[in-house]
Amino acid sequence: MTRRVNLNLPRYFLLTLTCVLALVCPARAQQPNTPHAGYVFPAGGRQGTTVEVKVGGQYLGNVTNAFVSGSGVQAALVEYIKPLTQQQVNDLRQEQKQLQDKRAAAQQARNGAPPAPDKPRPVFTAEDTKRIAEIREKLAQFQKRTANPVIGETVTLKITIAPDADPGERELRLGAPNSLSQPLIFCVGQLPEINKPEPPADLQPAAPNRAGNPNTPAPPPVETRIKLPCVVNGQILPGGVDRYRFEAGKGQKLVISAAARDLMPYLADAVPGWFQAAISLYDWQGKEVAFADHYRFQPDPVLFYEIPRDGEYVLQIRDSIYRGREDFVYRLTAGEVPYVTGIFPLGGPAGAETTVQLTGWNLPAATVTQDDRSLAPGTYPLRVRTETNVSNHLPFAVDTLPEIMAGEGIHSQSTAQPVTLPVIVNGRIEKPGQWDVFRFQGRAGDEVVAETMARRLDSPLDSVIKLTDAAGKQLAFNDDFEDKGAGLQTHYADSWFRAKLPANGAYYLYVGDAQHQGGPDYAYRLRLSPPRPDFDLRVVPSSVTVRGGMAVPLTVYALRHDGFSNEITLALKGAPPGYALSGNTVPANENQVRVTLTAPAETNDTPVNLTVEGFARIDGQAVIRQAVPADNMMQAFAYWHLVPSKELDVTLSSRGQLRIPLKILGPDLVQIPVGGTAGFRMRVPGVQFTNNFELQLSDPPDGLTIQDVSAVGTEAQITLHTDAKKIKPGVKGNLIINLLNKRPPQQPARAGAPARNNQQRPVLGVLPAIPFEVVAP
Repeated sequence: MTRRVNLNLPRYFLLTLTCVLALVCPARAQQPNTPHAGYVFPAGGRQGTTVEVKVGGQYLGNVTNAFVSGSGVQAALVEYIKPLTQQQVNDLRQEQKQLQDKRAAAQQARNGAPPAPDKPRPVFTAEDTKRIAEIREKLAQFQKRTANPVIGETVTLKITIAPDADPGERELRLGAPNSLSQPLIFCVGQLPEINKPEPPADLQPAAPNRAGNPNTPAPPPVETRIKLPCVVNGQILPGGVDRYRFEAGKGQKLVISAAARDLMPYLADAVPGWFQAAISLYDWQGKEVAFADHYRFQPDPVLFYEIPRDGEYVLQIRDSIYRGREDFVYRLTAGEVPYVTGIFPLGGPAGAETTVQLTGWNLPAATVTQDDRSLAPGTYPLRVRTETNVSNHLPFAVDTLPEIMAGEGIHSQSTAQPVTLPVIVNGRIEKPGQWDVFRFQGRAGDEVVAETMARRLDSPLDSVIKLTDAAGKQLAFNDDFEDKGAGLQTHYADSWFRAKLPANGAYYLYVGDAQHQGGPDYAYRLRLSPPRPDFDLRVVPSSVTVRGGMAVPLTVYALRHDGFSNEITLALKGAPPGYALSGNTVPANENQVRVTLTAPAETNDTPVNLTVEGFARIDGQAVIRQAVPADNMMQAFAYWHLVPSKELDVTLSSRGQLRIPLKILGPDLVQIPVGGTAGFRMRVPGVQFTNNFELQLSDPPDGLTIQDVSAVGTEAQITLHTDAKKIKPGVKGNLIINLLNKRPPQQPARAGAPARNNQQRPVLGVLPAIPFEVVAP
């Protein structure tokens, strides 16, 4: 929702609005759209190699470079491939027809046919053969093009990976002179890598796909021979099925894992919101011996199979409902590689070492020692290393509370395990339908928080917790508790509640599985404690482009825990000179705030990595938390998730010679009475501007508008108004105000239709965020 007001300022004021807007207006009108990166293929490469990858997206014509997070990986632009127009396709088909006629005439001449009168003997050259192949390839690519323009363009990159580059996920961003794309995942691997070969350019499509869409032809299965261990990179097109044949020996313990949803967490326009891969394994007789379309609660499938006899086997991958397009990218890891399926305990105390039990395939040992002596509270990846490879990772939690292990046979009130609060209990629901029960002493009026961490730590447990008194009366219960910080989860299966104890005495806390499941991997961490007020932060988006000397909006989300409600002060940590945050306070009890980042008046095509942190007081103690960069991604047309990123990257556009066009002079906090008005002043540097321009409130609270703008010399007074019927005292936050170009001329109204603007007005700049509060009249 936006609020706008036209500024019909006096001529002397307009004449003072000189150099900045005069430079901004034409530059902004010519500025290309921000590049959108929709997929990268292949989505990874091996240490010590150079790979050529294609990035599909939109608005890629001005991409000049690419950046990969971390060290040891460099990317360079090779070429931009613009989609063919229909006219270009028609011209290519005409050229192809002429070359085919020429080839036929040359063949007839070789067979003894006389040449046409007054014409030289036709000769079909090697260059002609090459040109036909090029045309076939271009036409084939046109036929395969996606109907989705968001991934209709491509750029080719050359990515060089150092031999000592750390394996794992990186972030790849495309850079243009005035913008930076959102990140894509690019993986650094250790195994040999194979890319699915392209089908022949003149291969005819097969029958309609099994999803039943007669308009979408299904390509025939592509079978490629591979040698294990390896990583296979591929793309699934509509109805596509990819097959890989390999030799395996008796006794080999194969792990076959697919990364698909892990590469593209959410697709906005696909249901269920990602590429749902399904993998099958066939034996030497063509019999399916294993199948998976998920792994526990994770969408990406994993197969475990011990080879019963020597022979050839075939691995197949497809979409579970036979969808497909270019951004259905996958990485298949196959071989006798280490894979951890479970750990216990799921965490340990800070300042100590923890012996962790391991379950899985091809592991070098049954336990590993996790060194937490130098780690702050948080969640860290736990991996296992063999002589040649690193396993997958599982999250391992570190905390400062006392920790104990759950006992045996604690499955009823009569056998409950006594605990003393505060405590973290590491346990497992080892059998279906089992409850673990814990007893503690409480006093009337005490507040107790019970929280499980299981699903967030990759345990299959779908926890449920309940609190009863000694008589068995249920006092509190929770199944699923939403954690907005778990951006990759769509089922919030962990549990949390906060309860006030009614009397002195014994209380019982029950932990179980909501689906009545259980087993050795159904581990949990149960926190029982008084409330521990705290917070986490997310800053969105993770890729930011700003004109030098100007401001750009960011959104900071406060994820509050255990009733924490205090305000949070935001700041940049270790930023280069010239960067600043405005409106840098998350108000008390608010879960998000929009701020502005002001950049120095310079240019820099290489992204600058910034860090935002938040400061608050909790029980009188200063607490600082670092904000995790994130992107707000849509899943399946409807759902939004804060997907964490590794870096907050900022680029400065080439118009860095511009200074801040508008500056807020005060006050620091605008207090607006309900039903009344209040305002602030802004200063405009000397610029020339000879027509109307407009200020626009960006997503203000309902009932708050700009009432008036008046000019005094080179300053302007902006008056805000609140509608008493729509807004109440206590509303606070930041106002983000956009500076717009003049309103475009309207197209004449047609019969029965209103007049409408013929273009979208560009945003010329953003004012630094203005803190406000609605107060009683």
